[in-house]
Amino acid sequence: REANLGSLPVDISITSTSLEVGSGEACTTVMLPAEVRVAPSSCRGLRCLPGDGLHLRLQVQAGSDTKLVSTLSESLKPQKSYVFYCQACGDIIIKEGKFLRVLPLPSENWSALVEEWCCHPNPFVKSKLHPQKHDCFLGDTFFLLNSGNELCKSKENTRVICKRCKTMLGETVSSETIKYYVTELIIRPSEESFSTVSRSQFVQSMIAQCLVEFSSAKSTFRFSIKGDDGKVYILVWLLNSDTLLVESLGSSSSHSVFTLFGDSLRPDSGPVATWNAVKVLYQPCIKSRNKDLADAWENDIGVHPLTFPSETCLELLLILGLSTASLPPSLRCMNSFQVRKCCF
Repeated sequence: REANLGSLPVDISITSTSLEVGSGEACTTVMLPAEVRVAPSSCRGLRCLPGDGLHLRLQVQAGSDTKLVSTLSESLKPQKSYVFYCQACGDIIIKEGKFLRVLPLPSENWSALVEEWCCHPNPFVKSKLHPQKHDCFLGDTFFLLNSGNELCKSKENTRVICKRCKTMLGETVSSETIKYYVTELIIRPSEESFSTVSRSQFVQSMIAQCLVEFSSAKSTFRFSIKGDDGKVYILVWLLNSDTLLVESLGSSSSHSVFTLFGDSLRPDSGPVATWNAVKVLYQPCIKSRNKDLADAWENDIGVHPLTFPSETCLELLLILGLSTASLPPSLRCMNSFQVRKCCF
């Protein structure tokens, strides 16, 4: 998009490892990362759109070395010691946490499904799953821990706040159980040192993991992002989870918009950065926007709800909006939904 298209003609040179755009005496060259190769003869659809710049399509071969960031269920193992940090400020929330059992919880709507399984009244209607000491129960977007000591006991539905930065980390489910949201804590093995992760990168990475995990396990591709206040903030439709995003850092438009958070997507060195990404469509639902669609999705069994702190939902909405604004105008919408790529 940064080529000076006012001085036509524009010369485009493509090799298997680079893309070069020249106009007059100006020339811009982008070297592709080692794991990405293109087929020059496959160039199709070359055109110039006002406000967009040059568009073209190429057949790409990408290496399969890149992996998803491990999910919480994969990274937390029994009999290992972990340190839990506040993601916002790095303060230690739980020191030397060691679990005898790490168990997945059933989906949040399991109780409603029991009615379809039983020919008599739901026998589990008053049942709640609470972890014992040294247990860790993994939910959709959270994990449950036993408070373990008298100082942490509190009444039900009380917010758990970081003592240093006052960020909401979770809430007390009962006098013995605390729910922590995966978007608010960084978990590291005790032997590893703590390293900061930018807020925008961490939020979209964790939420992208949730989307990928559910789409793979349950063939669910539509999600309603809810706050802990029960309100729907965003409707998300997952298009694909195998996108590889390659950007020239020297002229990255998305890099510039993320400076609102005081960071960039990822501190990769070099002129070109590569990210795994998921491609999503989304609709904001704050202030009664898209209310009819939100109501329809609320009653659709094919839509899975994901709950996060309300502040995190607003952060995600801002991240989505900034990323959409970084796309060329012609690529920002699809069937009234806005387009976004979440990196992880």
